[in-house]
Amino acid sequence: MAFESLSDKLSAAFKRLRGKGRLSASDVKEAMREVRMALLEADVSYKVVKDFTKKVTDRAVGTDVLEALNPAQMVIKIVNEELCALMGGENQKLNISSKSPSVVMLVGLQGAGKTTNGAKLAGYMRKQGKRPLLVACDIYRPAAIKQLETVGAQLNIPVFQMGQTDPVEIAKAAIEHAKKHGNDLVFLDTAGRLHIDEALMQELQNIKAAVEPAEILLVVDAMTGQDAVNAATAFDEALDVTGVMLSKLDGDARGGAALSIRAATGKPIKFMGVGEKLDMIEPFHPDRMANRILGMGDVLTLIEKAEQSFDQKKALEAAEKLRANRFTLSDYLDQMGQLKNMGDLESLAGMIPGMDAKALKGAKMDEKALARQEAIILSMTQAERDNPGVLNSSRKKRIAAGSGTSVVDVNRLLKQYEAMQQMVKQFSGKNMKKLQKKMGRFGGMGGGGGFPGLGGLGF
Repeated sequence: MAFESLSDKLSAAFKRLRGKGRLSASDVKEAMREVRMALLEADVSYKVVKDFTKKVTDRAVGTDVLEALNPAQMVIKIVNEELCALMGGENQKLNISSKSPSVVMLVGLQGAGKTTNGAKLAGYMRKQGKRPLLVACDIYRPAAIKQLETVGAQLNIPVFQMGQTDPVEIAKAAIEHAKKHGNDLVFLDTAGRLHIDEALMQELQNIKAAVEPAEILLVVDAMTGQDAVNAATAFDEALDVTGVMLSKLDGDARGGAALSIRAATGKPIKFMGVGEKLDMIEPFHPDRMANRILGMGDVLTLIEKAEQSFDQKKALEAAEKLRANRFTLSDYLDQMGQLKNMGDLESLAGMIPGMDAKALKGAKMDEKALARQEAIILSMTQAERDNPGVLNSSRKKRIAAGSGTSVVDVNRLLKQYEAMQQMVKQFSGKNMKKLQKKMGRFGGMGGGGGFPGLGGLGF
């Protein structure tokens, strides 16, 4: 999980601060030494670390902090604010030209994930009402065009390609194609190299001059740490990039690239790839990321994921059925399917304040298990789905045979169903009101139904 190692070390440092009733300037400086070491171990550049800890220390040793009722909390608040500022302050949206089509040029080193993450971004923008076109301008890497066509087909996004001809001519022809076919957003998947060279930069500069992109988005592999920062600096000097997309952020427990790139280039991180699936892309919100790093969760992103994945009407119906004790196995299957669309449980847990995401490390919705559950439920009669209490041993044997499973599988499903009923009931009545009070807007999701299936995760 992104920033896991850094989060652990910062939490340990602040825990020692909280253990002291009053703080002295030396207490703060000792904590900042630990913060400095944690940031350096996370592969944050030395200059960034030095500037960051100086800013925090200067603010934290003031009398208004040290003499506050809860000085440790004030120091943590300052660290949170400075982390947010370090990463850019606020989310920056994709630049969209007033003249259609708007062109986004994707650049970066080979292996950074330009093709896949460009397709992810196109899919994300389509959900925002855009009509994207993917363009294959990488004529050197073997199978690059085929890869783009494959991910385009998976997302049902058109791909324009002209084979192994001049990338500049491909880009110009693609824009004319977009105009004729109503595509208002064009993504140019350009070539990369294993290292930065003059030929690569000249080609990219030629494409930029020919099509005048509204956005030059640099895709960098977060797992390469300081190398990502060096690459970002070189691309920015040659092309004047307008924004950065971090790929593979879910695979980097340190997160140094995310904390260094903005300070090194002055360019905002706009998006981040958080998983292998083609819908696993998120806008980069510095304030939310700072909260995640400090173990404060990210409720707003959790809500947005739920709003995208859950059918609000069905959630309200499910909540009402639970209150009336009419939640059936058909409802159970529907809710579990929607929960699966939100992603792996570890990443979700990291967005919940106070949740130990490490306890769910590697936990994912088992799609094979869901398929078995669906087969079992569909092998039942409607009466059995509505009232599982009627399922005796002979009925269970019949259902197991009809679904190609075993009686053990049927019993496991029934136990999970009963457990889920109890979990989701925690989101109704007094418990839901407490959660609403604690998390504010979070309580509005699902009309009292909340996030079905998440109740057992411990919050």
